[in-house]
Amino acid sequence: MPESRPERTSRDLREEIQQTRPFRSTSQEAVIALMRTASVLSRRIARLVEPHGLSLAQYNVLRILRGAGAEGLPTLAIRDRMIDEGSTVTRLLDKLEQAGLVIRDRSRPDRRQVLCNITPAGDELLAMLDPQMDVMDQALMAPLDPEQQRVLIDLLGELRVEVGGAAAGA
Repeated sequence: MPESRPERTSRDLREEIQQTRPFRSTSQEAVIALMRTASVLSRRIARLVEPHGLSLAQYNVLRILRGAGAEGLPTLAIRDRMIDEGSTVTRLLDKLEQAGLVIRDRSRPDRRQVLCNITPAGDELLAMLDPQMDVMDQALMAPLDPEQQRVLIDLLGELRVEVGGAAAGA
């Protein structure tokens, strides 16, 4: 008798993380599957940006600053837009500034606020990486058809709203 898809997936995840016992609940399995998948995707993307002297978090900062345009962004606004909320933005900006990819400006009326901008070198690096990242995005999502991708996006969005809202209100 052919095995059902969910059973095969559960066994595959357990084998992948070398877990011999069944998961305590479907919720636990879903959380671990999501975390494991995020880790796998992050490692693949990191291999694309690391040869260019960037971590994933640094790449994320550059993309955020490019999107901000000529106005730039204050440090806290960058932190709020980061994919990985655990990143230390000041340290990331220090490294990006040393590499000539970002500039910081304190010459505002409120010198406590640091305004950050991407440099032309940072823009050039992203422009060079964009086509490679587009190919990577397509390859990583290739196992899912466009409708499945849309469902995944919607489900993950629901989780972020509910869990993020619960965390923010706690």
